[in-house]
Amino acid sequence: MGSETLPAWATWAEAHELGPYTVGIEEEVMLLDQHSWALAHRIDSVLPRLPHDRTDSFTAETHGSALEIQTGVHSRIGDAIEELGALRTELDETLRPLSMRAASAGTHPFAVWQEIVVSAGERYQFVYGSMRELARREPTFGLHVHVGVPGAEAAIFAANRLRTHIPLLLALSVNSPFWQGRDTGLSSARTPLFQAFPRVGIPRAFADYAEYVESVDVLIRCDAVPEPTFLWWDVRPQPRFGTVEVRIMDAQTKLGESAAIAALVQSIVRAEVEGEDHLERSMPQEVLAENRFLAARDGMDAEMIEPELGRRVPARELLADLVAVCRPHAKALGCADELEAVLTLGDRTGAQRQIEQARALGSLPRLVGILAADFLARN
Repeated sequence: MGSETLPAWATWAEAHELGPYTVGIEEEVMLLDQHSWALAHRIDSVLPRLPHDRTDSFTAETHGSALEIQTGVHSRIGDAIEELGALRTELDETLRPLSMRAASAGTHPFAVWQEIVVSAGERYQFVYGSMRELARREPTFGLHVHVGVPGAEAAIFAANRLRTHIPLLLALSVNSPFWQGRDTGLSSARTPLFQAFPRVGIPRAFADYAEYVESVDVLIRCDAVPEPTFLWWDVRPQPRFGTVEVRIMDAQTKLGESAAIAALVQSIVRAEVEGEDHLERSMPQEVLAENRFLAARDGMDAEMIEPELGRRVPARELLADLVAVCRPHAKALGCADELEAVLTLGDRTGAQRQIEQARALGSLPRLVGILAADFLARN
């Protein structure tokens, strides 16, 4: 399939002026009533009050109690996180006069589906129309990292190789142990909740960009989806941005945690595209799916299946090896400090911290109050 025969949506964006491996961060955050710490289904009250020059930075989500924050394009993780911190502060300043707050985690700890409201926008009503009451399940909140790549074929190559890293990225980011007021025993309850949607999970590998385009475009031509962003895979090319987007991660409570994960993703993409052959591992789809489940259940305490070794390996051992490979790439990208913070997060994930805090506080509403306070923390 030549460029002249590509559908319009598949036209690959020109290289960014900042060069390859640029980064952009999107995080889905929860809107809260500051008195009860329950979800506040008031997105329509919030959006008109946000700064008018930030219309591209804040967007509605499927649920009326969720909002997405989007940074611009940056060459360095530090700059992206500085912008993300400013956006979090702007959102907080908008919410307080409404007796509302914001927080970031993979799930709201005690929301129940009967109270959920679907946003009024056309996109979200389409989601509800196609998935019916599945769309009214409790909202989940993710962290998405875009990394610029030098061309469409590089994006397919990177996405194919990123598939094997998806379980470890999930294990590192787990931050949703509670659901409907209960400790689920899972580190990321968000993962199986979101799995109820169609077109999710780790995609298959594609031979080239033409195969990817045809696989997506047949769904569009047959009116199954209106456009490619309705494929909510864990990793996907984004032609209009010229990026590969990693979507598996739970939303992170603190900015420093988002910075660490984004640095790891950016460094992995550079390492894979630049030819770190020893990162390549044979990983059947069944093993990927099982490792993804183990990561959602156990977080960084998981022991992942490594087929080439014929045994299971602790996630923390795999993370240490991956960080070692990524260090020279992180140095080249200017995110060496942020990458080192990955190891600290791996020792105590957001899910572990939530469980410890909930036990100490004896109250899930009070836990949500802590999440809201940490939303503005800079570390």
